[in-house]
Amino acid sequence: MRILVLGAGGVGGYFGGRLAEKGEDVTFLVRERRKQLLENNGLVIRSVKGDLTFKPKLITKTDKTDPFDLVLFSTKAYHLEEAINDLKPFVGEQTVILPLLNGIAHLPLLKEAFGDDQVIGGLCFIETTLNGAGEVVHTSPLDRLVFGEPDHQGSERIQRITDALSDTKAEFVLSDHITQDMWHKYLFITVMSGVTTLMRAPIGPIRESDGGRDFIRRLFEEGAQIMKASGAPIDNAIVDKHMQLIDQLGYDMKSSMQRDMEKGSLIEGKHLQGYLLQLAKESHVDAPLLSVVYQNLKVYEKMV
Repeated sequence: MRILVLGAGGVGGYFGGRLAEKGEDVTFLVRERRKQLLENNGLVIRSVKGDLTFKPKLITKTDKTDPFDLVLFSTKAYHLEEAINDLKPFVGEQTVILPLLNGIAHLPLLKEAFGDDQVIGGLCFIETTLNGAGEVVHTSPLDRLVFGEPDHQGSERIQRITDALSDTKAEFVLSDHITQDMWHKYLFITVMSGVTTLMRAPIGPIRESDGGRDFIRRLFEEGAQIMKASGAPIDNAIVDKHMQLIDQLGYDMKSSMQRDMEKGSLIEGKHLQGYLLQLAKESHVDAPLLSVVYQNLKVYEKMV
């Protein structure tokens, strides 16, 4: 299977690197500047699960090649439209798009660009970043990528994809309920990124502060209420489950949005908190805590 990874950053670089390490046919679609760096230094992964350095196969948007079988679509939401345009020349009628973006808002755009049947469900849980040398730094054992058919299970193509993604140092998991998984992840990352950016702190101090855990729970409950009112297929016990996960997180765990803010980078507030507030408005659900979280993000965007 010919696999194209969109980007070679913290997410695409890590999961694509683990697939290449296994021996899969992996190519990275990158910008020219990133291509030069990777050609000079190789793709370097510094990971608690084992370091890796190798010379990756690289293309840019102007290169010509046959369509790929599978695309790991791992860009940030604020680059979504540009990434779709860059990717189109490398997608054929049988190409499968596996999106790894946070949230839900990207799905209609991907399906419009490539067709409903070519976009499957996907998400990931991982704590990675790029350091000053452009190396992928993986700082915790968590490296879980979940994928699946959104409407029908047991297809031949999903079995081929499962075979290609198996037996690596990363955790690739086939799900029979990927749509629900994506909504659950959306709820978790919206709250996790929301509280850490609002408080400018890792999850530990927030969780252990007076009233902190209650604030986190109320934000989860608010988000879950919006999702249920919008018809999302979420578990009735998802708030309790997410609070258990919050309690298990390391004291110094930060959200990727928080790390982006610390760098003065663009953030995905509109795609995550903003889209959920849009759903709240459409469903006539009050969301005072989420509104405060989003206002904080909008102020940050005015300052960068």
